[in-house]
Amino acid sequence: MGIYQGNDLRKPTGGMKRPHRKVKRKCHMGRPPTLTTLGEENIVKKIRVRGGNFKLRLKKVAYANVFIPSKGVCQKARILKVVKNPANRQYARRQIITKGCIISTELGEALVTSRPGQDGVLNAILLEET
Repeated sequence: MGIYQGNDLRKPTGGMKRPHRKVKRKCHMGRPPTLTTLGEENIVKKIRVRGGNFKLRLKKVAYANVFIPSKGVCQKARILKVVKNPANRQYARRQIITKGCIISTELGEALVTSRPGQDGVLNAILLEET
């Protein structure tokens, strides 16, 4: 069962809105979040979205594309663990990776800049002590 994303049920004040359409449409349907976790290898799921397009969802991830600002190069590195996730405190404990979380890699700690559940790839920037 999908999650309704029509956003037309309540006003900001809390009152009910009058529906402009009698039935809910499939185009208003959403999906639960992917919750990309740490795994042994990268597992990508391809799902069909509105307009016949496809979206790649990263279910499990083992490697990240880490950009090194001092050298100006990008390098593939294995992820060791999730250090901190500002989206949710529980996510760091459950090793769930979202945009903005800090991960520990072979190269050092890195900040995730991509949305792995939406993009199907994990990009990060190496955090260097200056």
